[in-house]
Amino acid sequence: MDFAPTPRAQDLLTRIDRFIRDQIEPVEEAYLRQVTAQREGEFAVPPVLEQLKAKARDAGLWNLFLPQAVEVPGGPTSPGLPNADYAILAERMGRSAIASEVFNCSAPDTGNMEVLLHFGSPAQQERWLHPLLRGEIRSAFCMTEPDVASSDATNMRATAIVDGDEIVLNGRKWWSTGIGHPDCDVLIFMGLTDPTAHRYAQHSMVCVPRDAPGVTVERMLPTMGFLDGPHGHGEVSFDDVRLPLDAVIGTPGGAFGIAQARLGPGRVHHCMRLIGLAELALEHACRRAMSRTAFGKPLANLGGNRERIADARMAIDQARLLVLQAAWLLDTQGLQGALGAVSQIKVVVPNMAQGVIDMAIQLHGGGGLSDDFPLAGAWTMARSLRLADGPDEVHRGVVARLELAPYKPADAGGAA
Repeated sequence: MDFAPTPRAQDLLTRIDRFIRDQIEPVEEAYLRQVTAQREGEFAVPPVLEQLKAKARDAGLWNLFLPQAVEVPGGPTSPGLPNADYAILAERMGRSAIASEVFNCSAPDTGNMEVLLHFGSPAQQERWLHPLLRGEIRSAFCMTEPDVASSDATNMRATAIVDGDEIVLNGRKWWSTGIGHPDCDVLIFMGLTDPTAHRYAQHSMVCVPRDAPGVTVERMLPTMGFLDGPHGHGEVSFDDVRLPLDAVIGTPGGAFGIAQARLGPGRVHHCMRLIGLAELALEHACRRAMSRTAFGKPLANLGGNRERIADARMAIDQARLLVLQAAWLLDTQGLQGALGAVSQIKVVVPNMAQGVIDMAIQLHGGGGLSDDFPLAGAWTMARSLRLADGPDEVHRGVVARLELAPYKPADAGGAA
């Protein structure tokens, strides 16, 4: 494995770094203060974000997450980057709270666009995918439910029942990321279609217009006290929502295969952005440790802080190599070949980032808990990603299953 950036990736990284430094960083703090002051029901997008997105489109820094070039009617063509190339770009974007959205590379839209690109019908792509790729609309993903242990998706109670030439949706979802955004036009809903089928062929994914009759946002959910406006995470009820059968993505019962294809690259994206956030926290920690004095010494020379900073550097570098390996395996062997590596990074990286950010908070004292620094929000992001896209325990279970498989005892008819 050669982890050196390709010339194309290095060029894009240089351009992205310059764009973030010159265009995003000067306005980001003011933008974040505007959106964090918003209350539920009042979410709006400050105009500066659309201005930045227009500049990013014009600069060709758009839809970089897609692993193949895609021509978009009325929009720029995505460059088509392998996961290993995009990973280093995602790390740089992760240092900013808004860069991913500026480049049209933010969740949940990235995963939803990949679903529609690979599994959507031509009509679904024209109605939903192309506007998403142009950055004209936003989307939400509705899978997790409040009344069941959603770490096991087969527990799902919300239904998507075929009724003649219609699909009928009922149930309640929560942590539906993106539902609060004023430009959210489409939801991807996952529900139970046939409980008698194989457990991984029972569910369907459906494109649901945000304004479909029967769709109600019951409330927005704060994450550790943050509402995460203007996109947010909401609890959404679906009451006898009737849609044409062609709203189903792929075929009825095909949701699990689609979900796995969606989550593989998305986990790499999340983890590399989180590594960027951990790097930012470590930089803040080092500046604080060298610039503040207590008990007659710089903080760096007190209480084992040098060792903590060294441990943080080693942990970040180890995690980065693990994610780059997972991205390389996705590119060369597909999801099945990368399954163990993808599960490993989903455990390792959020835990690493949470520890590094916590160390930085400690060095900042009370300031680390405030919004004068990006650390409290960064810690919340790292903590939430230990649950999003599957909790740590599920991913550890996958890693253990793969590790133990060669040692499984032979059946009664074979050798012991």
